[in-house]
Amino acid sequence: MGILLVYDVTDESSFDNIRNWIRNIEQHASDNVNKILVGNKVDMDAKRVVSTAQGQKLADEYGIKFFETSAKTNRNVEQVFFAMARDVKQRLTETVAAAAEPPTIQISRPDPDQADAASSRRWSSSCCNT
Repeated sequence: MGILLVYDVTDESSFDNIRNWIRNIEQHASDNVNKILVGNKVDMDAKRVVSTAQGQKLADEYGIKFFETSAKTNRNVEQVFFAMARDVKQRLTETVAAAAEPPTIQISRPDPDQADAASSRRWSSSCCNT
């Protein structure tokens, strides 16, 4: 239903691997799976090598949400999971609503005046009258 793409802000190689992970998701997961990009370990600011701007730029490139978290200090962890749950619920609600709408066929009644005119033309044909 949803995938959290988590990288370590103190490890550039983990950030660089996000593109590979997204490629794998595109190949093997459902087309409409929800994704959120998460930069973790923001509590280790002195060792940070991936900026917030870099993370946001990558998320924007793929059209996904972006959060920075710290599992150690619990910063934004709950917000990420609630955002994912809301997104999945909204997608499922929209999918069910779209499937619940039965296909419709519009039938209109003929105009009685036009029906009478067509009927009298049919019976007043001059082909058989002498």
